[in-house]
Amino acid sequence: MRTLTLVVNPEAGHGSGRLLTPRLEASLTQAGITPRTILAETAEHAAQACAAAVADGAEGLAVVGGDGMAHIGLNAAAMTDVPVGILPAGTGNDFARSLGIRHWRDGLAAIIGGHTRAIDLTEVTGALYGGGRRFVGCVVSTGFDERVNFRANNAGVDLGALSYLGAVLAELRQFRPLRYRLVIDGRERVLDAMLVAVANAGYFGGGIRIAPRFDLTDGLLDITIVHPVSRGRLLTLFPRLRGRNFVKHPALEYLRATSVVVDAPELHGMADGEPLGRPPLTCTAAPGALRVFGTGDIQRGGSA
Repeated sequence: MRTLTLVVNPEAGHGSGRLLTPRLEASLTQAGITPRTILAETAEHAAQACAAAVADGAEGLAVVGGDGMAHIGLNAAAMTDVPVGILPAGTGNDFARSLGIRHWRDGLAAIIGGHTRAIDLTEVTGALYGGGRRFVGCVVSTGFDERVNFRANNAGVDLGALSYLGAVLAELRQFRPLRYRLVIDGRERVLDAMLVAVANAGYFGGGIRIAPRFDLTDGLLDITIVHPVSRGRLLTLFPRLRGRNFVKHPALEYLRATSVVVDAPELHGMADGEPLGRPPLTCTAAPGALRVFGTGDIQRGGSA
């Protein structure tokens, strides 16, 4: 690889994206890779820049920012041969975490190393904001988490996991279980639940392991249903899901499938922490849909 399109959210991580860019450019240049840097002014600008790079046959695409930028980059490159590098500089970085990238230096090393591999994504169709279809790297969430995400995203100050925790506490005061209709590999279920998460990778909310057995190369979706529990019980579950150990609880149901339809009144689905659309949402496993920079040591559920 001789050139790399580098699309940066300069405001990610309270300005970390902007500060990080010169160091990334210098390291890439030293490694013999010419960065073509674009400082995105808006999310729409970032999406246009990533899509244009892929359409022009870029040798590689890298995004600098949080999960929003990762979501933009993977949607631009999904179902193509253009590899994507993830350089985490946000406050959540769940997609990077699922790839085993804990720091931007890890992502940079993967890009410079030049090793790529294919991973799965989730393809979502339905009444999506912006129309068309959407690919999701981490989690399609509905219910309690969707409400929490909306509250956290619209908070005055972004403190990452702390903002998410604050939104959890605020939302608990008014949340009630929702009536869901799920169609899992063709079989319909109607049930009450606090939350239904359809996961490709296992993390959301800045490190919550909502799908503890996820595998980015198994061609399957991981579904987590949180059945109705008291507010206090729900509050105690979330910290446990941030730990290393597999969480077993009567309220938690874990399933695997290749397709899931999620439907419930008054829902607005979220994808990788971004607004997705109105149910019914059809989620389908997309095996090997994205090529990423990285080694074979991509993280799987059950590890930290």
